[in-house]
Amino acid sequence: MTSTWVEPSNTATALLLLGRGSDPDTERGVECPGDLPAPSDPDLVARATAAKAKLGSKVFVLGHHYQRDEVIQFADVTGDSFKLAREAAARPDAEYIVFCGVHFMAESADILTTDAQRVILPDLAAGCSMADMAVLGQVEAAWDTLTELGIAGETVPVTYMNSSADIKGFVGRNGGVVCTSSNAKRALDWAFEQGSKVLFLPDQHLGRNTAVLEMGLSLDDCVLYDPHKPNGGLTPEQLRDAKMILWRGHCSVHGRFTLDSVNDVRERVPGVNVLVHPECRHEVVTASDYVGSTEYIIKTIEAAPAGSAWALGTELNLVRRLALAHPDKQIMFLDKAVCYCSTMNRIDLPHLVWALEELVAGRVVNQITVDADTAQHARTALDKMLALPGSDTPPPAAA
Repeated sequence: MTSTWVEPSNTATALLLLGRGSDPDTERGVECPGDLPAPSDPDLVARATAAKAKLGSKVFVLGHHYQRDEVIQFADVTGDSFKLAREAAARPDAEYIVFCGVHFMAESADILTTDAQRVILPDLAAGCSMADMAVLGQVEAAWDTLTELGIAGETVPVTYMNSSADIKGFVGRNGGVVCTSSNAKRALDWAFEQGSKVLFLPDQHLGRNTAVLEMGLSLDDCVLYDPHKPNGGLTPEQLRDAKMILWRGHCSVHGRFTLDSVNDVRERVPGVNVLVHPECRHEVVTASDYVGSTEYIIKTIEAAPAGSAWALGTELNLVRRLALAHPDKQIMFLDKAVCYCSTMNRIDLPHLVWALEELVAGRVVNQITVDADTAQHARTALDKMLALPGSDTPPPAAA
């Protein structure tokens, strides 16, 4: 079988890691024109407050749950990636959408907002390692493999919201759907009504946990497609027999939790409730007491009785924020070694101040745009998700 995906050379990869190269097909970019305020500037909060006040209703600031507290304080709305993109779409009068999140989130906001609105990411280097694990050339090569095997016609591509606009566009062009961590089962139910197998991108853990724990499939029904190996490292028989073809991608934060983490916290804290995100490994999810999306985690903690103990398997900024908001409960990070989302954490107060002050000066920086063709197909896949039973009312159509 042939493959159109070409691995970068070792030299090119090394230069990229050393900061001496570039890869236009991934979510990387570090240029910051102008002067970035020093992190030690004691006036950063005052400067952000003043700049946001001057912009008034022209600017709408979105803050993902995993952002630093210093940034979250300036967010008009907080939420997960899809909620924030929809909030942006619901405010067509806001000329500037400042997205304090990561690159794929800003892309989704650009897809769902009008042409008159401009989406800004304060630091272009705020990418997502999971989204970077599935790039368009790799996925197209995988689809070629399935086509040559004669099974592409019965395969429905499903991509997690945590993917690039290119991947959402690919899914839209090939009759698939986008999903979130909270509606993944609904998306897979729909997909299996359209075909006999699913190509799930890019998070293997969400795909596996949903298929096995919520839909009754077995682990044997799932195979792991490695884009760095010929034919994904799988035989034709494995690909033909599989119901779930899982892309070899994962979240660098949620993937760090292990079964040892769960066992250790249970020994240290008698009666602790273990609550994890479905991006965690299968053995971690099955050993936990509760599993759900970021919004589910927040609501579960809010409803928990005073005095209860909770070990959370999710990003540290959110865990710390929940612990501070609920001092009547014992809330802790699931792993002994704490870990922030390093790319999300790139959005700091200096970058936010810089972006807002540039807008005040009439200069639009770090604008995130998705080309019209990709946006159209990505929007198709997003609209299919919104039309799933149980989904909320779709956002306004982009002009």
